[in-house]
Amino acid sequence: MTIATTLCAQWVSPGDGTTYTFSDLVEVTDGVVTNGPDGFLVNADLTISIGDVLEINNQTSRVDISDVLVTINGSMICTNTTTRVRFYGLNETKHFSMRFENATGCLLKKMYFSDGAGIKVIESDVTFDDVKFVYFTRGYSNAVIDIFNCDPTIKNCYFMLNCGAAISSPANGQASPQILNCDFDTNVTDDVNAPQINLGPGGNDTIRIVGNEIYTIMAQHYVGGISVADMMGVGSTKVLLKDNIVRENRYGYNQQGQTISSVIIGNQFINNNHEENAMNGGSGISIYGSSINNKAILRNNLITGNLWGITAILQHDIDMGTEDDWGYNEIHDNGNGGVVYDLYNNSACDLIAVGNKWGTTVYDEIESHIYHQHDDPSLGLVTFYPFVGSEGIDEIFDDNVLNDNLYYTLEGRCLGTKLPEDYKGVYILNGVKYYSE
Repeated sequence: MTIATTLCAQWVSPGDGTTYTFSDLVEVTDGVVTNGPDGFLVNADLTISIGDVLEINNQTSRVDISDVLVTINGSMICTNTTTRVRFYGLNETKHFSMRFENATGCLLKKMYFSDGAGIKVIESDVTFDDVKFVYFTRGYSNAVIDIFNCDPTIKNCYFMLNCGAAISSPANGQASPQILNCDFDTNVTDDVNAPQINLGPGGNDTIRIVGNEIYTIMAQHYVGGISVADMMGVGSTKVLLKDNIVRENRYGYNQQGQTISSVIIGNQFINNNHEENAMNGGSGISIYGSSINNKAILRNNLITGNLWGITAILQHDIDMGTEDDWGYNEIHDNGNGGVVYDLYNNSACDLIAVGNKWGTTVYDEIESHIYHQHDDPSLGLVTFYPFVGSEGIDEIFDDNVLNDNLYYTLEGRCLGTKLPEDYKGVYILNGVKYYSE
């Protein structure tokens, strides 16, 4: 039996294993779902109970929803492959909400959601595939998709001009969403201090953010690209950030907190410079650790046009390339106030950054673009030599070419018979490399 009282009161399915289409719901919900001029209308709260299924089939092309809540405790499956099924809030003041809680086997494919107030995914198995989300307001959720204690898959989706973040998870839960090949176009239009992807600590699985493009087309001064944070020391968060393009945001990627391990590979962080005050942000990549268990491995990334290239703050364990495994990150033309800041190690922790491209092969220029122990003795040392382009430089240090007992820079400039007291960096004496601190 169904639960229905008065016309347009909420309706809850019986939980007896029934699969409902919207045409079925028109017949059984006593006015909660009705036929509309362009498809179907949802006029009051609707719940699909555990064991029941809401099927979006080829008879469904459009659903207009009032300011009500649609709850899925069972399953929701879109089997419509002929057209994109569209869910609309009825008007600018009536924004629907959705809630998946303990739901299983949900597949939302080739759909379109507009003018919603948020979708919560709580301890549920949900896949969003080729779904468009536009013009969501803040209300039921601060994000379009708000995740708690589960690992939904969000792939091939498009998020545009939503008031809050596109995807979020809280600081007091654990979630490892799989965010794959999506397009994030100018979200957080409220222009508050939030990123387009705003995640708390991960669960047992790895958070995978792969193949996405995240950008803004408006001058939003506070909107970041991606943030993963564990401020409360919840579990052990693992992140794969791979092959993304993150551009034109306040910052690119922020990793902050306690136990986080990330692999950051093959990404482009370009022109994330919308922050008006460089002291408040603007990094291509920022690793802000409250312990050395905040770890990151960086390989093959492009980082350019940001207010700061890479910032390493407080405590961290960062590997940007080793003698045996070069980084091949390309880091250049980042800066603010007329100064180039390609790497800023604002930490007492040392940082290995061997085998990267710095936009120049002049050692002293690279050194001047990196802020670390040589600029402030309280900071950790950045080891950046050898770098890409320095491989063939050894030929000029043949003992048969250079005079004995003379000091030379890596570029072959003679420093004389005595090393200057203020010289810092790699130098050559009698064909042997040394390092002066």
